[in-house]
Amino acid sequence: MTRRKRSKPRTGRLRPLVGWAVKLSLVGLVVLAAFAIYMDAMVQEKFSGKRWTIPATVYARPLELFAGQKLAKDDFLAELDALGYRRETTVGGPGAVSVSGNAIDLHTRGFQFYEGPEPAQRIRVRFSGDYVASLSGVDASPLAVARLEPVVIGGIYPAHNEDRILIKLEQTPPYLVETLLAVEDRDFFDHFGVSPRAIIRAMWVNATAGRVVQGGSTLTQQLVKNFYLTNERSFNRKATEAMMAVLLELHYDKEEILEGYLNEVFLGQDGARAIHGFGLASQYFFNQPLAELKLHQVALLVGMVKGPTLYNPRRHPERALQRRNLVLDLLAEQQVVPAEVIEQAKQLPLGISPRGSMANTSFPAFLDLVKRQLRQDYRDEDLTEEGLRVFTSFEPILQLKAEKAMVETLKRLEGRPGVEQVEGSMVVTNPETGEIQALLGGRQPGFAGFNRALDAVRPIGSLIKPAIFLAALERPSQYTLTSVLADEPFTVKGQDGQIWQPQNYDRMAHGNVYLYQALANSYNLSSAKLGLDIGVPHVLKTLQRLGVSRDWPAYPSMLLGAGALSPIEVADMYQTIANGGFNTPLRGIRNVLTSDGEPLRRYPFQIQQRFDAGAIYLTQHAMQRAMYEGTGRSAYSRLPRSLALAGKTGTTNESRDSWFAGFTGDLLAVVWLGRDDNGRTSLTGATGALQVWTDFMHRADPLPLAMPEPENVLHAWVDAGTGMGSLENCPGAVQMPYIRGSEPLPGPGCGLERPAESVMDWVRGWLQ
Repeated sequence: MTRRKRSKPRTGRLRPLVGWAVKLSLVGLVVLAAFAIYMDAMVQEKFSGKRWTIPATVYARPLELFAGQKLAKDDFLAELDALGYRRETTVGGPGAVSVSGNAIDLHTRGFQFYEGPEPAQRIRVRFSGDYVASLSGVDASPLAVARLEPVVIGGIYPAHNEDRILIKLEQTPPYLVETLLAVEDRDFFDHFGVSPRAIIRAMWVNATAGRVVQGGSTLTQQLVKNFYLTNERSFNRKATEAMMAVLLELHYDKEEILEGYLNEVFLGQDGARAIHGFGLASQYFFNQPLAELKLHQVALLVGMVKGPTLYNPRRHPERALQRRNLVLDLLAEQQVVPAEVIEQAKQLPLGISPRGSMANTSFPAFLDLVKRQLRQDYRDEDLTEEGLRVFTSFEPILQLKAEKAMVETLKRLEGRPGVEQVEGSMVVTNPETGEIQALLGGRQPGFAGFNRALDAVRPIGSLIKPAIFLAALERPSQYTLTSVLADEPFTVKGQDGQIWQPQNYDRMAHGNVYLYQALANSYNLSSAKLGLDIGVPHVLKTLQRLGVSRDWPAYPSMLLGAGALSPIEVADMYQTIANGGFNTPLRGIRNVLTSDGEPLRRYPFQIQQRFDAGAIYLTQHAMQRAMYEGTGRSAYSRLPRSLALAGKTGTTNESRDSWFAGFTGDLLAVVWLGRDDNGRTSLTGATGALQVWTDFMHRADPLPLAMPEPENVLHAWVDAGTGMGSLENCPGAVQMPYIRGSEPLPGPGCGLERPAESVMDWVRGWLQ
């Protein structure tokens, strides 16, 4: 009988496998530990360091209020609306406004300016006509001045185009945290980053519904996904998310994690700009600071966390309303808010601010100017990552009036041939300070394309003529406003043998004309002849003193505007004329603060006298005559003559460019119209650009031009027909300004037979 061999014990065969399993497990644990250490370092490095890159914020000028200020009540209310002030029956906290007749009560929000903080306060502004009649505080005591926070007009964004307004937990409005936790993570303060209870609850709800209606991710997991990871759907990413959530909870307290979530969560898309955090979402959707939101607004933003695109209130208002009310019902169900308060909130509309209002409209042309000026002093990283606060001279109300003037005027001109292809630009400045207040880069407001105000370099035509006449009037012994010029044809042979033969626009010669008439009527023949007599190089030097930096050749054709400038360069040139001969370089930035409110850099007002005040005064007078009786006279069909406007039209060959530059007591504006392809238009300076300028000034309601008479200027009586000195009571006698010593002397009685002569000419003859 043979004996069967005993088989080896099963455990003996499994021992090597168990050993390998243990070894692999140990290796796995080591790898997992190493991965956890790596994840832990990454979590701490980013969350403890600089968490977000914050774009620079660009602000308009702050609106300063004081008694006697020229400010229309409707314009003031428009700015308050842009700032998101709430219309209420009685003024409550900051950001509230109440209107009663001509009196407006409001509670300002306060703001950190370059010079220091402006406290929040209650004020009353009373209007009379288009002026602030009085300004008082809460106890009715008069206030010298009050300053509102400035409107945000844009930002300078990083490559990923994220934007956010950082908030602290204590800055959140009532119910925001409670609502967020009730909807997204009711166990937030009890779990350790991952909530088994929430996962089981979500599985049960989803199984019951037969579809995925609820997620099990905690707020911490959502923060990790948004902050560190991608939207990839995989088990590995979910496991990594869970591990990082636990690690985040190990190092940071719940309040810090919650604050991070409030600033990071994605809540919408504004074109290329991503809206992150409740702070920016509040401004974007409601045009209000987060702290001022009411329950129904809070519920909408929290409801949008689940799907910012799906529940976008501007695109899907009905769906957003249903989602908001669902969130409100959940608050009632969890007894977070009393049921009666919930019912009142559900009766309210969404309350979304309209797109295209002053506060959320893009102003790309002006922002382009700001970026160019900032890049002279800052690196791109500073502008897109450090949260700088840039304060500018931008006037939102004037900008909107300029946009409307351009759009409405071109719409009225559409019956003219080729106007549909005409583009336009406008530069508006303060004549005294050189601050740029409004800027249009094209005929379409808000279009971020070719910035014609800065980059459309076009021949300026007759806009050069004030420089010719200013150069002449600086020589009072030779030229006065009543000097006689010959407006007759002539030819000039250049060094290259080419013949230059200018013509007047009407193809006619006008004989002998006074100097001021040649400018007022924009006569080419007499203007060019005057420029040749003075010397083309001298005229070009006068242009440089006015602010033109281009190096043009001294060709005779330059005297009729063959040289090309951009609209902002023209504004720089006319700024010196409007400011009494003082050159004030144009600027759009006032100062810059760090993200913490520390002063960083000022851009102070600069001024340099470049011309005699008397010569400028006479030039301004001639430009006023251009508006009263010359090429700009159509402006007075819509504007009161009391404004005493000064300006100059410009038209280039074949009407390819239509220009107008003019100023009042507090506004200078330059308008250009033309085609990008340099094609012909049917518009002259008077029929095109001047019409836009006039419409703008009609809307802007500027102050009259009141030129102080310089000490070296006097007004003398002259005969309007002969230009000879006259007596006040003589028929046809008019007053004209002269540099002292250049005025014509009156003859005996009113019968003047001798030619006009200056005092110096008369003295010289008497001495001989």
